[in-house]
Amino acid sequence: MKDLWIVASYTFKDMFKKKTFLISNLIILLIIIIGFNIPNILSAFNTDEGGDTEATTSKELIVDPQNVFEGNLETLNTMDTGYEFVIENEEVSFEEIKERITSGEIEDAIVISKEGEQIKIQYIVEDMTMMDGVPESLQDTFTEIYRTMQLSKLNLSQEELASLNPNFTFELQQTEEQEVRGNVLVIMLLSIVLFYSIYFCAYQVSTSITTEKTSKIMETLVTSTKPRTIVLGKTIGIGVVGLIQVAVIVAVALICAKFCLPEGMLESVLDVSQITPTLGIFTVVYFILGYTTYALLYALTGSTVSKPEDVQTANGPVAIVAVIGFYLSYFTMMNPNSDLNVFASIFPFSSPFCMPFRIMMGIATPMQLVLSIVVLLVTILIVANVSIKIYSNAILNYGSRVSLKDMIRMYRNKDDNNS
Repeated sequence: MKDLWIVASYTFKDMFKKKTFLISNLIILLIIIIGFNIPNILSAFNTDEGGDTEATTSKELIVDPQNVFEGNLETLNTMDTGYEFVIENEEVSFEEIKERITSGEIEDAIVISKEGEQIKIQYIVEDMTMMDGVPESLQDTFTEIYRTMQLSKLNLSQEELASLNPNFTFELQQTEEQEVRGNVLVIMLLSIVLFYSIYFCAYQVSTSITTEKTSKIMETLVTSTKPRTIVLGKTIGIGVVGLIQVAVIVAVALICAKFCLPEGMLESVLDVSQITPTLGIFTVVYFILGYTTYALLYALTGSTVSKPEDVQTANGPVAIVAVIGFYLSYFTMMNPNSDLNVFASIFPFSSPFCMPFRIMMGIATPMQLVLSIVVLLVTILIVANVSIKIYSNAILNYGSRVSLKDMIRMYRNKDDNNS
């Protein structure tokens, strides 16, 4: 136990001494802080030095020489459209409109005319190359104003006016007995965060082992303690670092969301009501179990190479397994009541990314939860047994990369250094 603590503490301290680790984390935190302050930055750019936002309001000319709208166009200036409308009831030539747009007096113009029963609205802009046609919002606005004007002439009662607007209530219902709860965007966002946290923390194990092999530190470790202690110590040390790293990133993100975003903006985009302390506890549990599974696999691959540049190639098979597990979890969330999503929540290489969010949606049964954790624990024991056996035989290999055939032979070798 003492040796385990020594290896874990050494690994923990060594991680925090690396400049690349500190710089990368500072960059991540800086990106989070800037990201949450984007609305404030954009708001600052949209105001002048004196803070007067009205100076940026665009002017739009509306020409209605035939008084088609009977003076009702003035209501446009009471709407929050971002435009200041200049209404003129006299004829204005196309050349004059062009000159006023070119000089910057107005941004664009609308000319209204009536031919028989048809009303023509001409939208004049300086450049229409980036436009598909007259904006739908503009069409809807003029249609609604004209409709309201005509209805007012019919002298209808309030009840009759109300009957013209349907009062529909739309409700979504499913045939499954279990009720799916939670915001899909929140679920997918947190799933991505959990995947990258587990994956990159576990990846550090193989990098650490290979780096120490090249510096000959591993020879000292192997002669002073058992290979089992080295594997477990490094897994624990880097795991604690990863847990702290994720906690800091989440804490900074929550603080920025609380104090940097405009009030109510986060709630309007994400429904965070399902993020509970129970969910937090299970997320940490699955982070630890998922990280341990992948860390032991990466400890195995890291011990099979002698040069840091070969680590990525050696880690390829494990990376493929991790990506398959993540996408199995990610895409089955679209149909969380499917059998495939249940399988993803129990399959050990995808359950760390899937089960926490079945819990969040309220569809994980106690039996599924227990089975998922048991399967993960059994997988960890099996992977640990295989990894430690092969690690103890491959760790001092400084030649070419250990092949799959060699790993099978090493695992079957009873005269290993693990005893």
